[in-house]
Amino acid sequence: MIRALFLSAPALIALPATAQDIAITNAKLVIGDGSAPIEGGTVVVRGGKVIAAGRGVAVPAGVESVDAEGRYVTPGIVAAFSRVGLVEVDSVTGSNDRSAKRSRFSAGLDIAPALNPMGSPVAVNRAAGVTRAIVAPGSSSNLFAGQGAVVDLADDMDMVTRPRALQFVAFGEDGSAKAGGSRAATFLLVREQLLAARSYARNPATLAEWGNDAMIQRADAEALVRVVGGTTPLFVRVDRAADILNVLKLKGEFPALKLVLVGATEGWLVAREIAAANVPAIVSPLSDLPDSFERLGATQSNAGRLEAAGVDVSVGVFDDDDAHKMGYTTQYAGNLVGLTKVPGASGLTWDQAFAAITSVPARAVGMEGSIGSLKPGRVGDVVIWDHDPLELGSRPVQIWIDGKRQSLTTRQDRLRDRYLTPEEGALPKAYDR
Repeated sequence: MIRALFLSAPALIALPATAQDIAITNAKLVIGDGSAPIEGGTVVVRGGKVIAAGRGVAVPAGVESVDAEGRYVTPGIVAAFSRVGLVEVDSVTGSNDRSAKRSRFSAGLDIAPALNPMGSPVAVNRAAGVTRAIVAPGSSSNLFAGQGAVVDLADDMDMVTRPRALQFVAFGEDGSAKAGGSRAATFLLVREQLLAARSYARNPATLAEWGNDAMIQRADAEALVRVVGGTTPLFVRVDRAADILNVLKLKGEFPALKLVLVGATEGWLVAREIAAANVPAIVSPLSDLPDSFERLGATQSNAGRLEAAGVDVSVGVFDDDDAHKMGYTTQYAGNLVGLTKVPGASGLTWDQAFAAITSVPARAVGMEGSIGSLKPGRVGDVVIWDHDPLELGSRPVQIWIDGKRQSLTTRQDRLRDRYLTPEEGALPKAYDR
């Protein structure tokens, strides 16, 4: 009886799609770089890459043409912060790989081998228009949680776009709990581990002197070397304004650090300092209530005020089921557009809001040259929407990832269709397609 509620693996696995040469015409074309939509636009994808996008673009001979009929055509959404692929059911330990709290390793942990492209959240978020995601680990036994990845949400088994694309660490209340109970311990431990990594980079033999009880393991040191050298961005979960300023001070001692603030609930209070440090921020517009002492300054106007100060702002979904509900990103961005109509509030223009869920998160992770927009040379992640994508009721009509047309059908759709009209007789066999 229970088994019949789950569809068989063969029913979920699709044969690998091949990249299409395609031109989408007659579109309300959104490039995704913060520019205004282009009426009557065309985007051409060949060999999985965008080769041209704009008004007056000619359709090459032999390329399939799709008439968008005036609908919005955009790059796929880039989820700025997620755990998709790491979690199937949060409460089921066997399907939850977001955290490694009992591991001896921390910064060296690499989430890529744990990612599951066949997990149901992948298809659900793809059907909502999300084509790429920046995936971070949850936590480890130490402050540094490990190395995240940039992934695609295509209907195939090759999920990883860029492994070891970021390092994640939590400051504030979560960090102090890991470090020994205070923020002072948090900052000291982070600084000491970064210094140890820098020492290891200069002379790897020094690690042998530290022994098994050392503060840092070899794999962790090697991962942090890339952070100290600026090769790997350091995503820092931090909310309190004072904590943000202390995080920014790390750049004084480690000038190559590429910091990205995650959360930054009180970021608007120190927006000028964040902008001066040239550090981007990923924020959630729904973090608007003082639900903890480090978020007393919470406001929906945070993103708008940061943007006005010159901070590169991405809109992300976190503290709100960041594995399953990345599709909420468009609603969150739309909320920021709505705030511009509220007296005294600060929001984003439509063009800024859409860039905040596409090209800006791509830039935060150093991949703006390959994902997040429809500029030539970027991946062929294209979405046709039925209406304005930042309106709550809008849904994708067609999606391509790397130039491959994607299914919009999810496991939930199949279960609905199977049991929508019950009939007498035997239940469907669990392993029938």
